[in-house]
Amino acid sequence: MKTVTINKASQTDLPSIAKLANDIWREHYTPIIGSEQVEYMLKKYQSVSAMAEQISDGTFYYSVLLDGTLVGYLSFYPKDGALFLSKIYVSSSLRGKGIGRQAMEFVIEQAKTMGFAKIQLTVNKYNSGSIEAYKRMGFKTVDEVVVDIGGGFVMDDYVMDLFLNEQK
Repeated sequence: MKTVTINKASQTDLPSIAKLANDIWREHYTPIIGSEQVEYMLKKYQSVSAMAEQISDGTFYYSVLLDGTLVGYLSFYPKDGALFLSKIYVSSSLRGKGIGRQAMEFVIEQAKTMGFAKIQLTVNKYNSGSIEAYKRMGFKTVDEVVVDIGGGFVMDDYVMDLFLNEQK
């Protein structure tokens, strides 16, 4: 049995997370939003400097390790009385093996520890695989948003909530 560990990311972890983000985003999102928007978003949100700035603004980043090897990452922050799950990613070759579920269980425990009753996230409306995974974990679609992120691009997302008092 392989061991999944989730560690709070430090500044020294950010280059490895940025490299993993580049691989995951290019593979997963290019068919959904196109390579130009993927490259723009990687630079704006997943570069080492962007992640360092997010951390200094109160975002928590974590590395997801499988037997000590970086295979995913996640980030979240408090927003409007909820824990906002900004990012949760696992390498494509390891999806469907329970790593994402373990990462989500970690996020749920963090939300409870921090006193939140709800986890919220946004997901691209055309990211059907992720939407279905979130629904299986108990998330419900509560809204739709289109957000201008600059560079001529928008994020066309569903807002999904998980109410922790409804957890088993």
